Amino acid sequence: MTNNSFSGSKYVRRGEANHDAEFSCSVQELRSLMELRGEEAVTRIQESYSDVNGLCARLRTSPVDGLDGKSEDIDRRKEVFGLNIIPPKKPKTFLQLVWEALQDVTLIILEVAAIISLGLSFYHPPDKWLCGKITVDPAKSEAEAGWIEGAAILLSVVCVVLVTAFNDWSKEKQFRGLQNRIEQEQKFTVVRGGQVIQIKVSEIVVGDIAQVKYGDLLPADGVLIQGNDLKIDESSLTGESDHVKKNLDKDPMLLSGTHVMEGSGKMVVTAVGVNSQSGIIFTLLGAGDEEDKGKKGEKKDGPSVEMQPLNGEGEPEKKKKHIAKKEKSVLQGKLTKLAVQIGKAGLFMSTLTVIILITRFLIDTFCIQGIVWIPECVPIYIQFLVKFFIIGVTVLVVAVPEGLPLAVTISLAYSVKKMMKDNNLVRHLDACETMGNATAICSDKTGTLTMNRMTVVQAYIGERYYKKVPEPDLIPPKILDLLVLGIGVNCAYTTKIMPPERDGGLPRQVGNKTECALLGFTLDLRRDYQAIRNEIPEEKLFKVYTFNSVRKSMSTVLKNHDGSYRMFSKGASEILLKKCCKILTASGDVKVFKHRDRDDLVKKVVEPMASEGLRTICLAYRDFPVSDGEPDWDNEAHILTGLTCIAVVGIEDPVRPEVPEAIRKCQRAGITVRMVTGDNINTARAIAIKCGILHPGDDFLCLEGKEFNRRIHNEMGEIEQERLDKIWPKLRVLARSSPTDKHTLVKGIIDSTVFEQRQVVAVTGDGTNDGPALKKADVGFAMGIAGTDVAKEASDIILTDDNFSSIVKAVMWGRNVYDSISKFLQFQLTVNVVAVIVAFTGACITQDSPLKAVQMLWVNLIMDTFASLALATEPPTEALLLRNPYGRKKPLISRTMMKNILGHGIYQLTIIFTLLFAGETLFDIDSGRNAPLHAPPSEHYTIVFNTFVLMQIFNEFNARKIHGERNVFEGVFRNPIFCSIIFGTFVTQFIIVQFGGKPFSCVDLTLEQWLWCIFLGLGSLLWGQLVSSVPTKWLKFLKTAGHATLQEEIPDGSDEGNDVVDHGDLELNKGHILWCRGLSRIQTQIRVVKAFRDSVSPYEGLETPESRSSIHNFMNHPEFRIEDSEPQIPLIDENESEDDPPTKRNSIFIPPPLTGLSSQPPLPFTPNENNNALDRVIPLHKDISRSALVPPNSAGLPPCPGSPLHSLETSL
Repeated sequence: MTNNSFSGSKYVRRGEANHDAEFSCSVQELRSLMELRGEEAVTRIQESYSDVNGLCARLRTSPVDGLDGKSEDIDRRKEVFGLNIIPPKKPKTFLQLVWEALQDVTLIILEVAAIISLGLSFYHPPDKWLCGKITVDPAKSEAEAGWIEGAAILLSVVCVVLVTAFNDWSKEKQFRGLQNRIEQEQKFTVVRGGQVIQIKVSEIVVGDIAQVKYGDLLPADGVLIQGNDLKIDESSLTGESDHVKKNLDKDPMLLSGTHVMEGSGKMVVTAVGVNSQSGIIFTLLGAGDEEDKGKKGEKKDGPSVEMQPLNGEGEPEKKKKHIAKKEKSVLQGKLTKLAVQIGKAGLFMSTLTVIILITRFLIDTFCIQGIVWIPECVPIYIQFLVKFFIIGVTVLVVAVPEGLPLAVTISLAYSVKKMMKDNNLVRHLDACETMGNATAICSDKTGTLTMNRMTVVQAYIGERYYKKVPEPDLIPPKILDLLVLGIGVNCAYTTKIMPPERDGGLPRQVGNKTECALLGFTLDLRRDYQAIRNEIPEEKLFKVYTFNSVRKSMSTVLKNHDGSYRMFSKGASEILLKKCCKILTASGDVKVFKHRDRDDLVKKVVEPMASEGLRTICLAYRDFPVSDGEPDWDNEAHILTGLTCIAVVGIEDPVRPEVPEAIRKCQRAGITVRMVTGDNINTARAIAIKCGILHPGDDFLCLEGKEFNRRIHNEMGEIEQERLDKIWPKLRVLARSSPTDKHTLVKGIIDSTVFEQRQVVAVTGDGTNDGPALKKADVGFAMGIAGTDVAKEASDIILTDDNFSSIVKAVMWGRNVYDSISKFLQFQLTVNVVAVIVAFTGACITQDSPLKAVQMLWVNLIMDTFASLALATEPPTEALLLRNPYGRKKPLISRTMMKNILGHGIYQLTIIFTLLFAGETLFDIDSGRNAPLHAPPSEHYTIVFNTFVLMQIFNEFNARKIHGERNVFEGVFRNPIFCSIIFGTFVTQFIIVQFGGKPFSCVDLTLEQWLWCIFLGLGSLLWGQLVSSVPTKWLKFLKTAGHATLQEEIPDGSDEGNDVVDHGDLELNKGHILWCRGLSRIQTQIRVVKAFRDSVSPYEGLETPESRSSIHNFMNHPEFRIEDSEPQIPLIDENESEDDPPTKRNSIFIPPPLTGLSSQPPLPFTPNENNNALDRVIPLHKDISRSALVPPNSAGLPPCPGSPLHSLETSL
């Protein structure tokens, strides 16, 4: 097909029904085209379309201007070729959630008991006296009302179920909302109507011309039209770790879900949504899943609440799966274990209660009263048994703290919601809580600590050093032309300066900020770079060597009319100046640039610029005359030599005004901040001093990447943990570092055993190559504005404003989550202990529980659901940043909390037992003890119940403080949820007592009795002051609780040693959390979580570098699994979670495996001339020694293949 084959009839057939005729390409044809690779694909394109332009013509799009962008054309394309979305599964309906809540074992037991009780209450034996005297008091015969208790229990079960289901439902809804929010942020650059615009990924259609660049996650399948040095990581689809070079001659096929690791280009979109390669796999998975469920008829559930863009954000259902496996964070691990222990104790107590009740009943009826067994009385006896059984079950219901998981979820979900307002978009729930334990933050400089608004403020041009931007007439015209041309073509064409959004504002910088500074510089010189770009469009660039962390420079080659070439380069000044052998003089002539001249330039220009915190960039060019013949463009080392220096510029990126204060807060909170940057060491040091990371006179290290590597490698070239341990505690700035250095540093700190507690490291990153470090860290922060898709994929939290001070807020929220849970525990365990003891002793002594089943269920509702809401939603305060991190092994229940629990337990038990055994005399009322089977409720037991509940309500205030503070009301009005729950509980209690009647076993109380109940309840506040006056250190016998152990951490059913997961099974798992991404790599997370919660030695027997991968390995990148040889595994993996594709984001390097990390003796150290610190290891700065948390035993293990380390450690 030729280019103009449709030019004459461009929009003639719009109205025709035949879609294929309209676009002359069917969906099927394009699908089969995209299944081809390499040479085959090139051949097919040539045979069918003659070339890519022919394909564009058939799809009725222009390779240069793209689609015209008219809405009817876009809609038509969506209709014919489909939408770029994969329909998610429907969320669970409310009824399904109700059904799930009904599966609770204790509730089922209660339901059964209640139904039996209900049935038997209608049986009336012939003569009640024959069956024993404790059947009923004939004077108050209300046997007709016997059914009420059974009915009331059923009703309260319904309440509990509805509340649980509603919680689940709202939680799911919240997470879907969050998922949508992440989706909204996903945009992609396309050309429409000749304009470069950003559109939502879901809006991309077949025929769009999409611009792809370094760091992008491809949202659809396409064919390359033009590419510069383009390398793609396709491991998410093929499992191959090597990056695939893409060009028009050999392999032009770009597939959705793969990552651009280098270079840039343009592609025409050929398949979207379910027709793209990853979409096809999704559909297969969806179909397989339906068959598993027996619904062979329908393939997909069809579009549901929201449609999901195919943007690598995966299918919601894929993310929701197996909460037990993925979302079990440290805290949830500790809590689950605690809940199990309490549950076991509760089960023991309830069984004991039932046994004692039955034994007493049998002895009393048949031995003491000497009643003869007659068949007519059997139903009566069964009624007693059922009553005892119900008492036993209610003890169990109260003892089992099912509110614990709920409290975690509420607290995390609440925090996540609020963190959004603080510019933290949390992608993985447990990241929020892990941040509370962070002891080290490794931060980028650009954009995080600085404003990422770069401007050229100094320049060295034509042998003159200008301290401010020179006037254009001061620069020789020849140099000016070269300078402007070089900047115009050798900056990515996607980078541009736009007019300000409002009058008087600053011009908007779009794209790479360093390049924006250079383009702004040309505008300051009153020249227009856009005119140059219009004259030399991107298609005319002969070759582009794009910027990457290895080159640290970018070069663009132009072909001249006479066949010669000119290459423009820009890059880090100390790197590029070494490659210059000439320099332009003041007259615009070229003169030789010797070694000595270079040293002078560095000393007089580069270093003064850097010491002021400026980033120095060298601009240079090189001519390749025709006489030298065609250069070998692949031999980069040869091409990038013999340059002529045009200028050196100093770019200022001011420190964000709020950063120094934020860093001060971190240091006060026991968190060490380190700066890891690619910039020059002097620039980095100057910025670090401005930020407060370094203080003049501090004995801390600033190292360059090279020096850092020299010190940590032994003679064999292997990294030694021992050597790393001598450096990292004092290291504050790592300059000129590569992503590998960043990863090595993070891994070294995490694996270090210098301090007794293992360090918890947070890392910020924005580039594609930061992926490994972000995944390795305990919490990875990606930049929402400057970050690439790959970095966002690897991260746990996205900083929507790219600001360091938002990280401090994340720390506050993380610590707050921990405290909220502890508050809830302190409250709940007090109720548990008291309720169980009261029910048990009461049942044993009086043959009946003072607290009836329905009352127990109400107490359970107060302390589980309502208290978790009230206490888990406390807002954080600045005071949280005044203490050191808790550390990984801190028990949930400290000794202070244990003191509070026991202290309040003693008070409540004393009051309850006094009322129980002496209440009738104190209040001058009838005793409620030893009442017959269907006796009406008594004032006595109503007072006991009322006092008990009021004590809990007032004790909820005490529970707000867990560190022994005296003022329990502080900040109470800042939490409206807490106030409304306390008020609501009180009102409900009043209604239950006054109007509850027989179902609640209550009678209405007089005003005096109410005042006594309230007085006794208030007593718990006064008693709380007394308890907090007792120093905890006196109570040596108190133990902490809520540690974690090694064995129990592996969530059930996890696939410990096996990477291949049965997707069918997983699909059936109950899913709550929408963004659980990925299906395999579970064992990594489990091991880490396991270690993270361990109270003994966290890493014994399980520390491999692989297992140290990010705590929340939600995304199942096959990236580091070089040993996965069968391509089909990663293929399925990846598509279970479309969010994953960034696999292999680090596979630029496939080094040999390392061994013997700590076998060699350390090298002798030498002072480093760059440093303001000597290299001896001296006693640490107090901040670090306090804050550090490092694990024992993890240094000497060789990395296993498949770990991030394996593919990174010896890179470059």
